[in-house]
This record gives sequence, structure tokens and C-alpha cells, in this order.
Amino acid sequence: MNHHMENQCDDPRVSVVILNWNGRKLLEQFLPLVLEHTVSDAFSVVVADNGSTDDSVEFLQARFPEVPLILFDENHGFAEGYNRALEQLRSEYVVLLNSDVETTPNWLQPLVTFMDNHPEVAVVQPKLLSYHHRDYFEYAGAAGGFIDRYGYPFCRGRILEEVEEDRGQYDSVIPLFWATGACLMIRKSDFVEHGGLDGRFFAHMEEIDLCWRLNARGREVMCVPSSTVYHVGGASLDKENPKKMYLNFRNNLLMLYKNVPRARYLTTFTVRYFMDLVAFAHLVIKGNFKNARAVVKAYVDFLKMRPSYKQVRRENLAKTLIEKIPTQYPKSILIRFYTGKKTYQSLYSK
Repeated sequence: MNHHMENQCDDPRVSVVILNWNGRKLLEQFLPLVLEHTVSDAFSVVVADNGSTDDSVEFLQARFPEVPLILFDENHGFAEGYNRALEQLRSEYVVLLNSDVETTPNWLQPLVTFMDNHPEVAVVQPKLLSYHHRDYFEYAGAAGGFIDRYGYPFCRGRILEEVEEDRGQYDSVIPLFWATGACLMIRKSDFVEHGGLDGRFFAHMEEIDLCWRLNARGREVMCVPSSTVYHVGGASLDKENPKKMYLNFRNNLLMLYKNVPRARYLTTFTVRYFMDLVAFAHLVIKGNFKNARAVVKAYVDFLKMRPSYKQVRRENLAKTLIEKIPTQYPKSILIRFYTGKKTYQSLYSK
């Protein structure tokens, strides 16, 4: 299974883990840079292969024999793939790195130093810029993730579809609600203690769900923008893809069910239901029936899965120390956005 993990230096302090699924081209393009920029006896780069059916494993063995490989015989998805890969590592810090991320020289050190100096912090992310539009933030991570009171995620640097240019306006280190799974450094001990990623999510929202748990239990999530990486983004599933729409809706509802405090449960779900109804109607009017169906299927499956999450919700609420997480936006970003607040700065200005 895990046949050449042994030739590593003794348990590097930091393992950078790239989860690959049929991504040979991306590995060919980005892995050499990751290796070049991650030079130190304390750092190791590991590839975990999620049952690829292309020739990426043969390619890695031939071109990068020094890179330890963790091989799975099937595709476990993003969440469970990382859970299983991390089980096999003993590093103090682990970086989840997408295969479509271009690292920069010295990208890792600021993150490690920050974690070393801040034991109260469980997770950090760098600043993510767009690989194709290099002066702009990247949709999925930008300068850190937030969420509004109805479960809609947004970033410092990206609200809904509106992505900002990076002019250094978000170069401060700040606490986040969530860090992006495209490039996320976490303490292995926090990952294990707080239950890792939810394998049943398969992909999408699992990092937000984990960060919600960490925040609620008094652990911190931060962005350290002195580290920068470039993310291609949308490489595995296009934004308009019905499967992506389905997973985003279903997992977002599951995440709310798992984490929303009792006092806010009813209002959150009532408002959310109406907002999703509007989204559904909008898709139907546009004639986008595949995505409209994906939203309905997401609700049907959420209702099917919800009973099996009762116990998880109980446990999460029992372990919650902070009900009102300060980094959760107290209003609706949809309403704010459509009334003209299209940047992170404008959301938080009086």
C-alpha cells in the first residue's frame, strides 16, 4: 500500500501532501517547483494518489523516484483521501496542497515560523493569487475565508463572483473563519483531535466544516500573506458543473446542520431555504435545468443523510466553547452584495 515511505529523513517536521487524481499534466508542471521551493531537511513533499487511472503513478516513479508515494486503490475524494494520507504521516505540521498550485521561493517558511510562534493557531493559509491573472486574487482562497450567518462562504478578496485585484490591501495577518483546502497548513495534532475532514462530503466545503469546528472549540485559523502561491483553480470541476453545484449545496447544508448553534438553528435554516428557493427559480428561468436538478437532489440527499448526523451535531455542540465566532459575518452577504457591497473592505466599513 504504502511501499516507499521509508526512504524519508526521520519524520520531517513539515509534510507537504499533494493529493493526486488523474493529474499527470499538473504534476509534470507544478511538482518540480514545489520540490525546488521546499528545500530543507525539515520539509518533505509527499504525493498521495487517489486511485488514478491515468499514468500519473508510473510517471512519478520514473521522474521523481525520491518523492514518497501513498497509493490508494480507489478514489476516496478530497476529504477521505487526505484523512487516509495524513494517518500515515508523523509530521508536526501538514500542508494540504492542490496539484494545481504554483509555489514561490520561500513560500513555506513564513507559515512554519508563524505556527511555531503561535501555539493557539491550528491552521494557516498563504495568500492565493490567480495563476492565469496574476495580479488578481484566486477565487477559492484569496486572502482568507469567511462565512455569513446563512452559510454562504466568501473571501477577503472575493465576494460571490467578484474577484479583486491584489494591491496589497489585504497583506495583514488576520483571523479567518476558514482557510482554503487548496493550500492549508494544519497541526497534525489538531487535525487528529478534532476529527479531520468529513469523508462523507467527498469534496467541497470539507475544509470550511473543519475550520468551523476548530474555531468553535477555541483554536484559531489565520492568513499569513507574506507567503504567496498561485492557484489555477477550477481544474478538477468547472464552477458551472452540476456535480459541483450538487456537492456545494448538499455539503453546505450538512455543514450548517452539524455546526449551527441551537439558538440560531431555526432562523438560519428558514432563511436559507428561501434563499435556495430563489436560486433554484433563477436557474429554472435561465433554462439551466441540469443545475436546477442538482439543487433539488442536494436537498433530497441532505434530508436523507441528516438523521445519520444527529450524533455528530450533538458532539459538536457539546464541544463548542465559542458560539458566536467573531469571524462569522453577522448579516447576509447576498443582500449586502446586491445592495452594492462588493468587496471585503466595503462589507466591514460602517
